[in-house]
Amino acid sequence: MKDLHDDQWVGSLCFVIMPDHVHWLFTLSDGPPLSQVVKRFKGRSAQAINRYLARQGAVWEEGYHDHLSRAEEDWQAIARYIVANPLRAGLVENIGLYPHWDAIWL
Repeated sequence: MKDLHDDQWVGSLCFVIMPDHVHWLFTLSDGPPLSQVVKRFKGRSAQAINRYLARQGAVWEEGYHDHLSRAEEDWQAIARYIVANPLRAGLVENIGLYPHWDAIWL
């Protein structure tokens, strides 16, 4: 995610990494299309996860779910909803206790 942001493929706004999926709010640059962004994210993260776990094989399911956010939508409200996923899942009682999230509005 950081590499995609640093390489200016996306402008990362917020994310939360859940035990079995990821929510990520970002803007696309004028560069590669969404399909290439997702392919690079899944490929590089799968390699890193497999290396860390000393295993091989698929990490991610095929495909992805996306939602186009219109300019009039409140990105901060969307970010709050995304970041609150660990709370709704019962993983923590306070989002400050969950280590796998970030948002530009901090």
